[in-house]
Amino acid sequence: MRDTRPLLLESDFPPLRRGRLETVQVNLGYLCNLSCVHCHVNAGPQRTELMDLETVDQVLALLAGSGARVLDLTGGAPELNPHFRYLVREARSLGIRVIDRSNLTVLFEPGQRDLAAFLAEQQVEITASLPCYLEANVEEQRGKGVYEDSIRAIRQLNALGYGDTLPLNLVYNPQGPVLPPAQGELQEQYRQELGRRFDIRFNQLLTITNMPISRFGAVLLASDQYVNYMQLLRDNFSQANLATLMCRTLLSVDWRGYIYDCDFNQMLEMPLLASDRPRHHISELTPGAMFEGNHIVTGEHCYGCTAGQGSSCGGALEA
Repeated sequence: MRDTRPLLLESDFPPLRRGRLETVQVNLGYLCNLSCVHCHVNAGPQRTELMDLETVDQVLALLAGSGARVLDLTGGAPELNPHFRYLVREARSLGIRVIDRSNLTVLFEPGQRDLAAFLAEQQVEITASLPCYLEANVEEQRGKGVYEDSIRAIRQLNALGYGDTLPLNLVYNPQGPVLPPAQGELQEQYRQELGRRFDIRFNQLLTITNMPISRFGAVLLASDQYVNYMQLLRDNFSQANLATLMCRTLLSVDWRGYIYDCDFNQMLEMPLLASDRPRHHISELTPGAMFEGNHIVTGEHCYGCTAGQGSSCGGALEA
């Protein structure tokens, strides 16, 4: 698989500085029951990288001492980490808001039949990938049978109160090297189609731009679309999106416990510019040492977060 990393490291992207830490985003490992085309992590069923219990406890110590109020769990499929439920319970006991970035189909994996009930019991916010409301588009990105299982999973979550008293957000990713459509308009299309056909309820739709890294980056290179896609991102750069970029208030932790400015920098192995050290481990952090005011490491991929309406793990940046 060809790698876009060497093409992304040098950039003229505007300088950024970190603000006050609000969210700790943790990648619990690359193991996943799916292998999606747009995955920037290159996750899949054959991956073995998983965060161990010692590092999970270090995450909890960081949450207890940092002032961050949100734990954002991602992967792979984060639920497949054997310490997922322990981490959720302990974080919730600290009063931390927990977000589970789910692919939905994981609810039907062996050993996960009670997962939906556990998430509801712990009042975990679910942000679930459903890259389109049409079956053909979803299965082109994610594989045969995924759409049907995703719909079944959402209906199961709805029955537990998700989309009503518990927050359920859906995530849209474009097909191919294009920018997402307007988030608000697409959200209404999702509501109408999913409501009419399946009586499905959800709170918000989040649109996320495909990042030119890992698996999607390799697809761009193989199809000779990388240069055109990067030009599209640059041509649609919006200065207004700089103030609300997620990297300003987020700390990204990889499955080994090393920290980065964002999940995308993590995948590109671009560590924090906190000192002259090559990288920092979560175990070395002390309360208050959250690097507020430090420069954020940027690259060409950052144009993906600032193009058009903007993109972050919370969806579009522009209202």
